[in-house]
This record gives sequence, C-alpha cells and structure tokens, in this order.
Amino acid sequence: MIIQTDSYGEIEYEERDLITFPDGIFGFPNLKRYLLLCLTEGDDTILLMLSTEQPEIVFAIVNPLLFCPDYAPLLSEAELSFLDAEDADELSYYSICNIRGKEEYLQSTVNLKCPLVIDPVTRKGMQVILSDPAYHYRHRFDSFSVISESADMEAEEASANAGNTTQEE
Repeated sequence: MIIQTDSYGEIEYEERDLITFPDGIFGFPNLKRYLLLCLTEGDDTILLMLSTEQPEIVFAIVNPLLFCPDYAPLLSEAELSFLDAEDADELSYYSICNIRGKEEYLQSTVNLKCPLVIDPVTRKGMQVILSDPAYHYRHRFDSFSVISESADMEAEEASANAGNTTQEE
C-alpha cells in the first residue's frame, strides 16, 4: 500500500507494518491505524507515529526506558486482557513527546503518565492512564539525569573546542 503525505512524501507499507489502536488514542478516537517511522534513518531513539487515516496527524514517540530506566507501568487485568497479554513484560511501551526546536530541545517534554502500550506480536495497542503519582503528563527532557548529563558533556566539549579554536588562532 502507498500513502501520500505532505511532510514525508510517498510512503510504501504493508498491512503487517501497521499498529492498530481499536479504541484510538486520547483526543483521536477515530484514528486507529498508524505506521511507526524513524525520525532519522537508522536511529530509533525518536519515532514518528503517522496516522494512515489522516496522514497530517503525526506523533513523536520514544521508549520511556531511554529516559527513565526504572519506568515500570502497572497495567490492570482489563488492560492486559484487552491486549490479549498474560504479562506486561511481553508488551512494548512508548511515550508521546512534545518536541521543541533544536536550540531548546531540553525543554521538550515526554508524557510518562499515559503511555502507548503495544503488543509487538499482534501489533495491537492502547493508551492507558497510569495511577502512579511519580508519572506526569509533561516531564521535561532536562529533568532526566541521563539527558542532562549528556547535555552537560556536550556543553563542556563545545566549550573546550571553542577554547582550542581561540588558542590556535
């Protein structure tokens, strides 16, 4: 199948590539079929979740474990049953992001409160609301130690490189 998009051009896909959300996702209950695309080829850190029914609807999503290694959502029996899963460990979790521009990327946010939960075998998914008070709708990227430490190292390298350039001149 082929889908034409304004932002990403023509995308060819197979039915088996689709992720299906039978109940839609919050705010988009009528959109049920999505493709996962890499934002940058070969890098699955940030994925794009593109609606095949309305291609102008695209979500940036991430695996929350990249930011929060101890992320452990608890699903109800009804949620596990909906996904035909016996154990939450056999499922994949993604969080929707609000991505800022390159200069202010540390102010981007990730929603750990309402993950997308997908069975990687059946490719059936749902969005849940977690009751754990540690998870919020808008965790800023710079609130995660793994990102803030990386940003600090990049800033130190940039500063050192700027110093080297000045000394060489």
